[in-house]
Amino acid sequence: MPYATQADLVARFGSTELAQLTDRTAGTTIDAAVVSAALADADALIEGYLAQRYALPVAPVPAMLLRVAADVARYMLHGNAASDAVRTAYEDALKVLRDLADGRAALPGAAAAPAGATPAAAGGGRVLVSAPDRVFARASLPDYFG
Repeated sequence: MPYATQADLVARFGSTELAQLTDRTAGTTIDAAVVSAALADADALIEGYLAQRYALPVAPVPAMLLRVAADVARYMLHGNAASDAVRTAYEDALKVLRDLADGRAALPGAAAAPAGATPAAAGGGRVLVSAPDRVFARASLPDYFG
């Protein structure tokens, strides 16, 4: 289940922008396959952040995730030619995802991840270090240490 659709992108950014970004020849029609690939990449990124905290896919899609998915997909469609505004929207979307993953923000109504989805805390204790014997030491350089 996608977090945003082609219709959502058209509603947010306009069909002209989508056509220019996806139609590799004339820039006049929206290439649904290109849009679909960008949306799938956005969904994968979102789920990568949310997998530890929420049951996936999150349904119904909260407005916050729809906006994040749209901004991420738009950035992916722009690629290296992204304007500052598009890049800023993408970076803001990543910040929202980090906040959701870290628990600083929440998705109201979204189910928590099933037990066992959260990895066990790393073991604490000591650090073991292994190294070869010293090559240069006081005993091996008597003239230097004099």
